[in-house]
Amino acid sequence: MPYVLSNCHHTLCAVGGTINEDDHVFGLGNVKKYGGIFVPPYRAVLHQYMREMMAGCGKMILGSDSHSRYGALGTMGIGEGGGEVAKQLLGRTYDVKYPPVVAVKLTGAPRPGVGPQDVALALTAATFKNNFNKNKVLEFVGDGVANLSMEYRMGIDVMTTESAALSSIWCTDEKTREYLAEHGREADYAEMRPAAGAYYDAMIEIDLSSVECMIALPFHPSNAMPIREFKERIPEVLAEVEAEGNRIKGGHGEPFSIMSHRRDGEFYVDQALVSGCSGGLFENIVAVADILKGCGIPGSGLSFGVNPASLPVMEDLMNQGVAAELAVCGVTLRPAICGPCFGVTDVPANNQVSIRHMTRNYPNREGSKPGQGQMAAACLMDARSIAATVRNGGRLTAATELADVEYRGLRHHFNRKIYENQVFDNFGKGDPSENLVMGPNIADWPEMQPLKDHLLLRVTGSYHGSVTTDELIPSGEASSFRSNPEKISGYMMASRDAEFVSRAKAVRELERRRTGGNAAAASGDTELDAILAALSASERCGPSGITFGGLVVSDQIGDGSSREQAASSQKVLGGFANLANEYATKRYRSNLINWGLLPLRTEEGLELAVGTYLFLKDIRRTLEEGGEQVAAQVLDGDGNCVRTISCTLDHLTGEERKILMAGCLINYYRGPEA
Repeated sequence: MPYVLSNCHHTLCAVGGTINEDDHVFGLGNVKKYGGIFVPPYRAVLHQYMREMMAGCGKMILGSDSHSRYGALGTMGIGEGGGEVAKQLLGRTYDVKYPPVVAVKLTGAPRPGVGPQDVALALTAATFKNNFNKNKVLEFVGDGVANLSMEYRMGIDVMTTESAALSSIWCTDEKTREYLAEHGREADYAEMRPAAGAYYDAMIEIDLSSVECMIALPFHPSNAMPIREFKERIPEVLAEVEAEGNRIKGGHGEPFSIMSHRRDGEFYVDQALVSGCSGGLFENIVAVADILKGCGIPGSGLSFGVNPASLPVMEDLMNQGVAAELAVCGVTLRPAICGPCFGVTDVPANNQVSIRHMTRNYPNREGSKPGQGQMAAACLMDARSIAATVRNGGRLTAATELADVEYRGLRHHFNRKIYENQVFDNFGKGDPSENLVMGPNIADWPEMQPLKDHLLLRVTGSYHGSVTTDELIPSGEASSFRSNPEKISGYMMASRDAEFVSRAKAVRELERRRTGGNAAAASGDTELDAILAALSASERCGPSGITFGGLVVSDQIGDGSSREQAASSQKVLGGFANLANEYATKRYRSNLINWGLLPLRTEEGLELAVGTYLFLKDIRRTLEEGGEQVAAQVLDGDGNCVRTISCTLDHLTGEERKILMAGCLINYYRGPEA
């Protein structure tokens, strides 16, 4: 089974020096040593490469990015954390509880000017906040599928992640076959459609002809509405966004302002971007050129940038003259990277607004740093309405408001030679004698301790609302240190809780001091030692049988990307558990388990102050015996139980229980039971 190593997220993450390219050299060395496919920087966004070169009907692709979606090509794509992907590299299986399946019935055809992002945002707005699609598989069916081009389907498909779906799959047809044939894989085509009498757990129906041009306001893709409705409610909606922005900014620097973008009753923007796996497709970019035909973008403020999804897309835009048309208009074409949607390029100025056809508009995803007094805002829109807005000098405009646009419908021609010349395909040809080159920033994982009989936790972070993976570990420059576990962990919660890292390190240091050569030794912390002594007396739990670690608490944790650093950094800092009313995604919960963090969940309200102690008695026995219910005792400063929180571990496989007991996936694979 082949694996592909891409560099699209990482290419422009450097904060200086050699460390960025050191990682690329290290990655290439691994492909040479173990066999694999290496996509060098600037050649493709990984999802576009997988569409162009790997996906096929009836296949499955597991990717270490949350937008691993290839359902339009009949492939079940699932975004997971790096630990789950590493299991596959080691020849293991991907285990998932059988998911519910939702039929998404498409009828009708979209109106001119309505693009795939509009359909995707309408779906996300209707389903994210009520968890309708959470951890479910979406099957796109209905007569409307045939009315969509393959790229249109892909543009909707990749955004199903934002509805919290586990994966998605589409009916295939002659258009699917033609796409695969164009990309040299016609043999991978198979007709796929529901069998007669197919039964679904739920259904969503979308009349494509009724979908309007949409806008997702900051700070989430589900905060979406028709542009028409937004323009009718501009003062009200902007007031809500501004209030939320100032809550996020937390008083750092001058207040965040978005109301200032309302002029003469209209909404004006400062920057426009079409990029990546959702926006940078050939048809989207051609539509941009069609809308901007004959227009110019002066250099006096508003800017427009385009990142094609791959070098083959870029080459065809050049061959068919579209790239030249855009250049004359004032649109700049950038390399095929995940820069803008990763928050590392095209960062707007403070208090500016960017409209973007890409996947996310979370805080920091536009690249600003609210905790340092910098705050910008990003709105998601389709490329067509973005171009219409730019054409009108930055005044928000739905593409359907333009009556004079002639959409050419150019056909994309894929040039496979580009990848044959530039991608290193070493699958099945690994050379064990190859030496790995490790630059100065690349560091080994620290030793991680297994779970003892009992677990004592100190709350190192307690939050209301949702804690996203972007908050747990930010994208952008922090990703430069992804090969250095200690350094990247220093960025944890940087945008939301500047004291988190110091609190977590204090817990880690106490446990190291307490167990360093003498498991029963005192930590030197008066309160902790008193609690350990009390537990020894009241619960007959000697200090040598207790693991002490950090705990993150929130109503919901884990919305966002599949980056494993959101969990691994917690473990590096001494964490041993999360406690939440809800885990936003399966992939985040998988990351917790693979890094030895208990995914505790409760239905009870969570009002736990930072510094609160929780005690989980006989937790190792619970895992060994297959138990799911856990009683978390909330302790006072003397070690007395003041109340008990009823928690569950939900469904854990036998292997997951062993991983948690071992302390992390690395320890488990080192052990005799792996």
